[in-house]
Amino acid sequence: MKKKIIIIVVLVVIIASISCGCFFLLKSDKGKPTNTDGGKDATPAAPEPGVTIVDLKSKTRPYAVMINNLNEARRVQSGLSQSYMVYELLAEGGITRFLALFRDADVERIGSVRSARHYYIDYVLENDAIFVHWGWSPQAQSDISSLGIQNIHGLTYEGTYFYRDNPLGLAYEHTGFTNTDLLNKARTKLKYPKDTNEGLLLDYSAKSIDLDTYGDAFDANNIHIVYSNYNTVSYEYDENQKLYKRYANDQEHIDYNTGKQLTAKNIIAYALSYESIAGDTKGRQELRNIGAGTGYFISEGKATKITWEKKTRDSKTVYKFENGEQLVVNDGNTYIQIYPLNGELEIS
Repeated sequence: MKKKIIIIVVLVVIIASISCGCFFLLKSDKGKPTNTDGGKDATPAAPEPGVTIVDLKSKTRPYAVMINNLNEARRVQSGLSQSYMVYELLAEGGITRFLALFRDADVERIGSVRSARHYYIDYVLENDAIFVHWGWSPQAQSDISSLGIQNIHGLTYEGTYFYRDNPLGLAYEHTGFTNTDLLNKARTKLKYPKDTNEGLLLDYSAKSIDLDTYGDAFDANNIHIVYSNYNTVSYEYDENQKLYKRYANDQEHIDYNTGKQLTAKNIIAYALSYESIAGDTKGRQELRNIGAGTGYFISEGKATKITWEKKTRDSKTVYKFENGEQLVVNDGNTYIQIYPLNGELEIS
């Protein structure tokens, strides 16, 4: 009997010791991360960075605004720094005009706003945008009507959704402006749908893209594009900012709103055929943009060849890397430079 009692007491002591030891271990490990790598403390993963140039969850339709690019008008050019994407196309007389896209932005001054040309409508359509212009060519007027383009027109809405301003005493045609607040009011008044299900033209990466992954990349620190004797565009890479500083006719290209030089994160450049419209006394152009071809994607000091394809006026231009994968651009604004076949592109 005594032996049984002694055995029971010993067992109780052993069990109590084990319980205390486990409690101590649990208490001492409280708050420490769980080990999943063979005894080393695991560090919680940092959240993935998100794209900032556009809200990828937003379905808001952009505004596509015709912006003046005459040398004189460039002195009051406003709002390009807040556009997420800008097309530069040749107009008549060797000049270019911009089609600047604004989405979910608050821009206090946009312009000067100028008249539409019909082939700009193709790029309005591929972005399911609301077209903003002040005047139109006969061809653009016809297409806007026949294609049912939702537009906000300065000739119709001067004094309500557009205004005149002339701080530098420029010619009258350079004095028309608007802003996103006025455009939002116009959209509501005209009962245009606010949202779209079309998606963005380009795919964006929050992480820096290694262009060598997609094909042969080469250094691109200086870009020079000739549209005509009247209009040249240059970009100079700033390695610290990882942006391209923009120049127009070898002069710093300044946004009147900020007083700062314009920059680009991404540049897409390719040549197309511009042809004079027969019988048009103003020398207006036709752009041959339906088809396929090659060009260059330039970003963060590197360039690589790409392909483009546009099947119809209202279909999205599809850009791909040389290896056939869909083009992905870095998080930032994009300039699409569509220069003429008799123009010039230099990358060095």
